Amino acid sequence: MIKIHKKNKKTYIYLSSVIFVIGVFILGINIGNGNIAIVKKPTISSNLPQNLDYSSVNQLYKLIKENYDGSLKNQQVLDGLKTGLAQSTNDPYTEYFSANQAKILNSEISGTFSGIGAQMGKNSQGQLIVVSPITGFPAYNSGVKAGDIITSINGKSTANLNVDEAVNIIRGPQGSFVKLDVIRGSSQLSFKIKRDTISLPSVNSKILTGNIGYMQITQFTDDTGSLALKAADQFRRSNVKGIILDLRGNPGGLVDQAVEVCNLWLKTGQLILTEKSGETVLQTYNATQSSKTLNGIPTVVLIDSGSASASEITAGALHDNNVASTLGVKSFGKGVVQQIFNLTGGAEAKITIAKWYRPNGANINKIGITPDKNVPLSDADISNKVDAQLNAALGVLTQN
Repeated sequence: MIKIHKKNKKTYIYLSSVIFVIGVFILGINIGNGNIAIVKKPTISSNLPQNLDYSSVNQLYKLIKENYDGSLKNQQVLDGLKTGLAQSTNDPYTEYFSANQAKILNSEISGTFSGIGAQMGKNSQGQLIVVSPITGFPAYNSGVKAGDIITSINGKSTANLNVDEAVNIIRGPQGSFVKLDVIRGSSQLSFKIKRDTISLPSVNSKILTGNIGYMQITQFTDDTGSLALKAADQFRRSNVKGIILDLRGNPGGLVDQAVEVCNLWLKTGQLILTEKSGETVLQTYNATQSSKTLNGIPTVVLIDSGSASASEITAGALHDNNVASTLGVKSFGKGVVQQIFNLTGGAEAKITIAKWYRPNGANINKIGITPDKNVPLSDADISNKVDAQLNAALGVLTQN
């Protein structure tokens, strides 16, 4: 979870390893609201000096300036220093963002990306694959297909890349190109794909066979709560027998929107999550009664390894309050809280300040949520576009 201080900018939870390549709109980032109180947290790193001794840094700077055989710019050096300082925490979620990187981060929060439009993941052998190209977008239009194994991106092998790293390479400015080398069956193919700006609604809903309501949330953005409410209203009017809430590949999003989604199922006062720094409680989030509640309608929440942060909060809250069961495979496991601070020149710093806990008291960081019913997707399922997890959820709900 990330709390943003941008003069009333949004508090949010987001996982850097976004799962949708939509800029890639993938799949997993690194999100609540100005009306959520910011509680002053106790200082944990009190063993650090008040001010750093920069003498050794200046010494290295002079050596590079006088001896480096290459071209460096002042801003490049400063960004490198700040990046290194954030990395010194050995915390993957504490990061420095240059002004340009901050713009990309904020575009992700808004749900608009510049990329190729393809859901990505890993197969059972740990290879980077295309789970699904999104119809009508660059990857799909270029001929990329589900199940394609991506062996290199712009000539760089994907052998040691995680999904997040692959996303960062594939994502880029609108109108620029990215080259993907893939294996499809026994064939080796190359695609030169022109990136484009892709904006998708964060909520998709429909009524499935058997009068089962289906709500997919791809990430928690500004419009998620209102769109989910519209879907809930449709489900109520249709008197659905059950609901499938699909959070697979959802990397997180605005925490106030996750709370609004939880409100559709929970009763007033039910606990959604608690933030703690050490043993100190910084913030608790409780449900407020929605005008159009889904409480009492049997619900299955779909999760996978790309479900993180706000997705895990939502899945955990609905499960622990006994309004939904979970199905799929173990979620990503991001149970820490970040806060984003403005820096000069448009740069930003994201710093881990606390952990968040499920209503049952568990912190899922690096652990994830184990579903009530484990249903993995096989490579054949992906290639043949068979959604065994969705089918299993339908089976659970239609048997009730």
